[in-house]
Amino acid sequence: MSTATSPAHTAPTFAQSVWLVSNREISARLRSKSFLIATGILLLISMASVIVGSIASQNTSLTKVAVVGTAISVVEQTEAFDIVQADTAEVAEALVRDGTVDAAVVPSTNADSRLGITVIALDSAPNDVLGTLSVSPELEILEPAEQDGFLAYLVAIGFGIIFLMSATTFGATIAQSVVEEKQTRIVEILMSTISVRALLAGKVLGNSLMAFAQIVSIGLLVSIGLAVTGQRVLLGDVGPAIVWFVVFFAFGFVLLAALYAATASMVSRQEDVGSATSPVLFLVMIPYFMVIFFNDNPLVLAIMSYVPFSAPVGMPVRIFLGQAEWWEPVLSLAVLALATMVVILIGSRIYSNALLRMGARVSLRDALHK
Repeated sequence: MSTATSPAHTAPTFAQSVWLVSNREISARLRSKSFLIATGILLLISMASVIVGSIASQNTSLTKVAVVGTAISVVEQTEAFDIVQADTAEVAEALVRDGTVDAAVVPSTNADSRLGITVIALDSAPNDVLGTLSVSPELEILEPAEQDGFLAYLVAIGFGIIFLMSATTFGATIAQSVVEEKQTRIVEILMSTISVRALLAGKVLGNSLMAFAQIVSIGLLVSIGLAVTGQRVLLGDVGPAIVWFVVFFAFGFVLLAALYAATASMVSRQEDVGSATSPVLFLVMIPYFMVIFFNDNPLVLAIMSYVPFSAPVGMPVRIFLGQAEWWEPVLSLAVLALATMVVILIGSRIYSNALLRMGARVSLRDALHK
């Protein structure tokens, strides 16, 4: 007579536990209407900025000139004027007098004319027309000028806003999740199956993947938008900075996520989450305000690019401005990766020591020491 044996249930491994928790975090974010709406708004803002930039660049008005006969071949080569063809020089002169055109370009009657054309204006020399049509010598720039100041400001603000919004959104989500599980004592049930470190790793991994996916989506959308709207020159300038921003964000957010989870584990009520995580929020906000006030200061940007929590904003801005040597992003990323590892170790210790302590807020000193 055989006896039935029940199947043995083994506890999940550390990797399996991390994956289970991360899947739970990802599913929770995807089911959250507020998260989906916020992501959609962020994508719309990114696309709108590309479209507005395209419209603004296409609405630049060209100088209108009347052109007669063979002079059209010279004017067309510049691709810098709105051309109005006239049959004779007299007709072109009349168009200048009545204000239809800003100037007229007609074949020159002077045999010694180098270009074979004459520019006709009403009451003053049209410097923009003369400058465009003049013969210029070969030019060599010793120290190329930096990017346009206003464009550099917009790019810096763009990186700052995206980093701030993504980091605060997902960071707050991690903090609220930690305190909710602690307040409802669900964490005690979870601890009976998986380790504290696996729970922390799963939360950080799941939210980091979602934040990274959001940043990649924004980067791809902006890049495709720039290409489709004909802003390929700008795409060539800002494209490498976008790629580096995505890479730096991947490491930078893991660092911040570990800090958010660790600080949140020190409290037991949702009402205390804000005060507990405020130091981390302060670290997130610093890069945003720094690029607003110091985006044209090379020294400040250089310092920002090597400070771990501001490097995801500072280094991409310097790459866009052409201020960073080829090796600097690599060195900055190595510093950020090392700092992330150290923060994860410290955050894991705080999280492990404080997670099961209920009641009053756990002090940092107690959280660091069992």
